[in-house]
Amino acid sequence: MRKFQKLVASAAILTAAFSAQVALASDAVVGTLLTKPLPDIKGKEVLMITVDFPPGAVDPVHRHDAHAFVYVLEGTIVMGLRGGKEVTLGPGQTFYEGPDDIHTVGRNASTTAPAKFVVFLVKDEKKPFFTPTK
Repeated sequence: MRKFQKLVASAAILTAAFSAQVALASDAVVGTLLTKPLPDIKGKEVLMITVDFPPGAVDPVHRHDAHAFVYVLEGTIVMGLRGGKEVTLGPGQTFYEGPDDIHTVGRNASTTAPAKFVVFLVKDEKKPFFTPTK
């Protein structure tokens, strides 16, 4: 029974840490689809997430310290990187962020309709996928 209690406590701590990390990403709801170590690329892993942007949601300025590949499933989002132009993306369109990029614009283009996208990240193992920055 004690092992089970430790397992439950560990799961609760990990869930709280993940929720705190995700809470930094505006009102977005982030779901994990897959986390997979890449044994042939030492210290790297793949993380696949879904992001549900409610109407009018806006991300703070942040970075991912990863190669991030975005694929829009529904709705319309606006993305932009420091030094680049904003782009408006709809279903089936993609966006890329490199490990050194600062994500200055991330928002739902609509104030009335939700948006949803998938993000495929190649990142360092055990490092956060979202870091607020200026």
